[in-house]
Amino acid sequence: MRPDYILKLLENEERMDGRRMDEFRKIKVETQNIKKAEGSARVKMGNTDVIVGVKMEIGTPFLDTPNMGILKTGAEFTPIASPDFESGPPGEDATELARVIDRGIRESESIDLEKLCLNEGEKVWKVFVDAYIINHDGNLTDASALAAIAALKVAKIPKLEDDKIIRDVFEKDLPLLHTPITVTIGKVADKFIIDPNREEEEVLDAKLTVAVREDGMVCAMQKSGSHGLTTEDVEKMIDLAIKKSKELRKLL
Repeated sequence: MRPDYILKLLENEERMDGRRMDEFRKIKVETQNIKKAEGSARVKMGNTDVIVGVKMEIGTPFLDTPNMGILKTGAEFTPIASPDFESGPPGEDATELARVIDRGIRESESIDLEKLCLNEGEKVWKVFVDAYIINHDGNLTDASALAAIAALKVAKIPKLEDDKIIRDVFEKDLPLLHTPITVTIGKVADKFIIDPNREEEEVLDAKLTVAVREDGMVCAMQKSGSHGLTTEDVEKMIDLAIKKSKELRKLL
């Protein structure tokens, strides 16, 4: 569909699929669909399809946090997801997506990292959160972040015996303190939209991604796009993100 037609629709507060400006596409969340992972989730947001796996390993803590476990987040844009994605190491977009997911989890203090310490200064659990894009039809950030927190909620710590991880035998749940929800608000002209599909994303002036805890605390934000945002824009977008985060949290 022509970008100018999509743009005209949005400026008139209409969307190509008939949704309201503040309406998500149909969302489906499935968990524990990767048998070899300590936790996993798959999120379908319209035609956007993302799967996230959580893996646990033993490692050495960072020098400045000797009593805390480690969180590492990655993202891979599989070639089957879009003609624009190529095989090879993660590109700039995949790296940026991983950072946004990581920031929401980390800044919300979602995981109680102190409880992942096995031997202070020597041995801790490392939590790897990896997102794989199966199909790209817009709003990868919200879909991936939702899949990540859904996977963490069901993740379990495997049994450790003589410093060896016993896979498929679990000791306890991953210690979670908070469940951040990430909502991206798009702006086009003076209009705001939720959950843009891929064609809509191409005509947006700017986006603001907001991570919100269950207590309403905003714990992370990231702006993207070539146009600026006023203070009033940001305030309205944050309020909308907080409101819409409550809808997504009900899916967990």
